[in-house]
Amino acid sequence: MRWIQPIIDRQISIRKMSLVCPFSERSLKNWLKAFRECGKEGLEDKSRKPKTQPNETPIWIKERVVELRKETRLCSMKLKWRLDKEGIFLSARVIGKILKKERMVRRYRTRKQKAPAPKKDFIPGELVEIDIKYVPDPIRGFKYYQYTAIDCASRWRYLKIYPNPDNWSSISFLRELIEAAPFRIGAIKTDNGSCFTNRYVGYMKSKDPMNPRIHPLDELCDNLGIIHYLIDPGKPAQNGRVERSHRTDQERFYDIQTFKNVIDLKQKILAWNEEYNNTEHCALNGLTPNEVLRKKVQNVCA
Repeated sequence: MRWIQPIIDRQISIRKMSLVCPFSERSLKNWLKAFRECGKEGLEDKSRKPKTQPNETPIWIKERVVELRKETRLCSMKLKWRLDKEGIFLSARVIGKILKKERMVRRYRTRKQKAPAPKKDFIPGELVEIDIKYVPDPIRGFKYYQYTAIDCASRWRYLKIYPNPDNWSSISFLRELIEAAPFRIGAIKTDNGSCFTNRYVGYMKSKDPMNPRIHPLDELCDNLGIIHYLIDPGKPAQNGRVERSHRTDQERFYDIQTFKNVIDLKQKILAWNEEYNNTEHCALNGLTPNEVLRKKVQNVCA
């Protein structure tokens, strides 16, 4: 307004004003036009974002992305793979922008970049991680526990509900896992809970520390030719695959479902486990655990 006011008052011409001001003659003409049409409000800064975009994603595709996100709560990459199967081809970046515009993404804190750790290529059944998750809410006053086993190679999982996390439950779960798994199990990895080992409980209290009593689960593994690995105390990240799957269980199963009784819980956990084994995984480059098992057949049972 300071630069065009003398022009409006006819004290100086546009050409002469362009010689003394830091702006071009074209800018002065545009400001004069905006002032004459809308007054001082026309001189306020406005967004230069185009009002139309010829390559904009159609509305029905955006609605499908939002609908699929609400139904499955999957990330952008997994939504891309799911939409590819429906014949809708979008990049994960575009899907992420749609979700961000709809405020359907969570805010993550900034983390320091670390050098990627070297990854070992497993074959199905070479190493299976086992852990226990508490069922969040009591059912009719009783507490239940979810035993989880996940294959490190294919991310194939097996879930089972037990009333107590004790030695009998651990042994029973391992026997059922061996029967249900479509591959031969070579080794398992667990934490140091008393239902998995007595290394940090029984060894210290044994009357003969040099010849301690072996845990029943270790005896079963020894009889079946299965190696039993233990993570370091206080290092749950060493069992990271099963711990991450427990977070998925909480977000996509327990936060949504309600259970009438333990029978209802067991039926729904079976359906959820089947859905998990048929869901695309980022770690598997868009394949599902069952698809990976069909490709990696070296150790799969006939």
